[in-house]
Amino acid sequence: MSKDTPFAKEEVMEEYLSSLLRDAEDPADVTARTAKLLEKATVELTPEVPEATPPPASPPVSEPVETEQEVAAEEVISEIKASVEEKASVPPPEVPLKPLEERLDNAFQALFFEVAGLTLAVPLITLGGIHNLTKIGPLFGKPAWFMGVMLHREEKLSVVDTARWVMPEKYDQTLADKLNYQYLIMLGDSPWGLASEKLVNTVTLNKDDVKWRKANAKRPWLAGMVKDKMCALLDVDELISMLNNGLGSKDQVL
Repeated sequence: MSKDTPFAKEEVMEEYLSSLLRDAEDPADVTARTAKLLEKATVELTPEVPEATPPPASPPVSEPVETEQEVAAEEVISEIKASVEEKASVPPPEVPLKPLEERLDNAFQALFFEVAGLTLAVPLITLGGIHNLTKIGPLFGKPAWFMGVMLHREEKLSVVDTARWVMPEKYDQTLADKLNYQYLIMLGDSPWGLASEKLVNTVTLNKDDVKWRKANAKRPWLAGMVKDKMCALLDVDELISMLNNGLGSKDQVL
């Protein structure tokens, strides 16, 4: 976990995610408690200086070498692509959707990805695909978390600033300057995609691995917390509904 994020200590992330699942508490109390943990976890940051790469001594120029992270990301994307193609052959349900916990098999696969040091997960059955993030065209009159539209094979994809949407209370210019979005995590069959900095991996989970959100909770987009991984499991269908209505993560769903 990166040290230059709001979640430099594991206990800070655990407390933050747990606070999202607790609806009975006063939001001010949650903010105050998390702020104290963040103050304890503050570390001195040193700017990263990129290593200078000497020019090649002489031609011919060698082929570029992929980094381990790039190779891992390509493997994740290939795996997701196969899963999405398989899912596309299954017709969508015609009945109202049940809570995510009831829709998932006891063992299910999830994609893990990172945004500003926070790890998020989406079940593969609700994933629409992954794209490399390219040029984004901004649109006026949209919420602050709406980054704009990205064209992909003549299709317009709506890009969400995930950090700003999920944790607006921690979003400031310092955090914004550190973000390095590289991928777009597509949500189901919708045009919505979550900007992501890093693809971690795909993991098989059991329902017992998740601390599930209580029914009728205030944050329907949050399905629960993956306990051992310290990450938030997203309810993609609820998230799509909120985005369609221009709602942020803290807005009340009627």
